Amino acid sequence: MTIADQKLPPPPDFEKSLPKGLRMSEEEFIAWYTFEGQAEWVDGEVVIMSPVSLAHEHIQWWVKNLLKFYCDDKRLGMVMGPQFVMRLKFSAQRKKVSRREPDILFVAEARKDLVKPNHLDGPPDLAVEIISPESQNRDRRQKYLEYESAGVAEYWIIDPLSETVDAFAREGESFVEIPERQEKITSRVVPGWYLRPAWLWQQPRLDVRVALAELGIK
Repeated sequence: MTIADQKLPPPPDFEKSLPKGLRMSEEEFIAWYTFEGQAEWVDGEVVIMSPVSLAHEHIQWWVKNLLKFYCDDKRLGMVMGPQFVMRLKFSAQRKKVSRREPDILFVAEARKDLVKPNHLDGPPDLAVEIISPESQNRDRRQKYLEYESAGVAEYWIIDPLSETVDAFAREGESFVEIPERQEKITSRVVPGWYLRPAWLWQQPRLDVRVALAELGIK
């Protein structure tokens, strides 16, 4: 059973207050999206995001720095997020289009020509989403299926509530789970880079410089 088949709890009640069915063209969305907030666009529908929690913010910062300093040192590619747009084509025939803003994304050096001044024109090598209470279904099902269909090479889901990290890599046309071995999850698209989930949950959280030293970055 894939993560997309799992039965998920309903979103919190406050999601009911968000606008539903707000639709516009991609061009209209680009022109409209100038407010102080965060929104994504999926095949004509606007998805307005709720503000993130402090835990979400801290984990996003920590993981992004672990990945960015590692990739910069090894000259592996570009690390961006959380408000850098990626434009995806998805569905079986890739006829649908979305504009998503992953918490963290990585684009390998060989594919950096896809990075435009204000968006990534295609799937990243790695997308990371950090789950909020209202984004369980969106991150674990909707984005999982969308990223899988769009050709994202690797998708990681970090859940501060359950203190879990689920990582998936592309094999053929589908995602398969990257198993945790020796208390670490190793990326298949970022050579030599791994994450120990325990790094995220211990209090106080491990200094990111200590984790980088273990990865060989001084």
